[in-house]
Amino acid sequence: MRRRAIMRCLWLCGSLAAGCDDNLTHPPDRDAWEGDGLTPLLCVPNLDGRIDADELRAAIGVPVSYLVSPAGETRTIDQVGGIGPDGRTFWDWGADYASDRVLRVEATNLAGKWYASSFPTGEFVTPLDAAGTTEAVYRHDDTGLYLLGVASTEESPAAGRTLLAYASPVLVYRFPLLPGDRWVSVGEVAGGTLRGLPYAGRDTYEVEVVGAGRLILPDLEFSQAMLVRVRTVIEPAAGASVSQRQSSFVFECFGEVARAVSRPDEPDPSFSIAQELRRFGLGLD
Repeated sequence: MRRRAIMRCLWLCGSLAAGCDDNLTHPPDRDAWEGDGLTPLLCVPNLDGRIDADELRAAIGVPVSYLVSPAGETRTIDQVGGIGPDGRTFWDWGADYASDRVLRVEATNLAGKWYASSFPTGEFVTPLDAAGTTEAVYRHDDTGLYLLGVASTEESPAAGRTLLAYASPVLVYRFPLLPGDRWVSVGEVAGGTLRGLPYAGRDTYEVEVVGAGRLILPDLEFSQAMLVRVRTVIEPAAGASVSQRQSSFVFECFGEVARAVSRPDEPDPSFSIAQELRRFGLGLD
């Protein structure tokens, strides 16, 4: 019915226009419409097998949506991947989980944060945990992306204040990011505060860029994502040490598009059970 109504309307309009041939009223001359043009993209992936500094910058104030597994619910993942018909490696992380939640992450400027003075060379922050109770402080330059420390989002939260500033920045990503790269970076904390209690310790980050290939996610695919594995060993001055692994896929201009976090003290770099799984998505409600 709707289609017939539309066709009838078009036919009537056409008939009326045809009946106006003898109308001596002429419309005024008008200039052709000109658009404002498209704003050029600040970063366009070139798929050259590497990620340079200008291809991994934080988009301040731009929210990014992820599907994230709820707390206490594990996910099975495949880090080994397969070989597609084109001979290239691919990873299928596109399973649909009804219990997944939507997490929106946004990088913000360090200026104005209650802890800003503790990180004089810091530039921006992002949420460290899915709950948004703790934030990580970063600096970015042509050589790498550096983690300067972490702090509680609120100055006086109910769980107690956290403020851990590294004596030297921790290298998270070294530019250019290339498959096969490895490095170790150490962050020392002295005179820190963890949930309201005094804290000192050492965090060791062991980073490996495993390789690149096609990554399949629930909403889209990335043709050349890099798999980056990080093993973090936390050694407090008092108490037992603990380690955890994180495997992330990073794509030019998009940054981290998927992340899997292991259970504590996971021995296998290719772990298949994730304590938390988050995946980039589009138009998530």
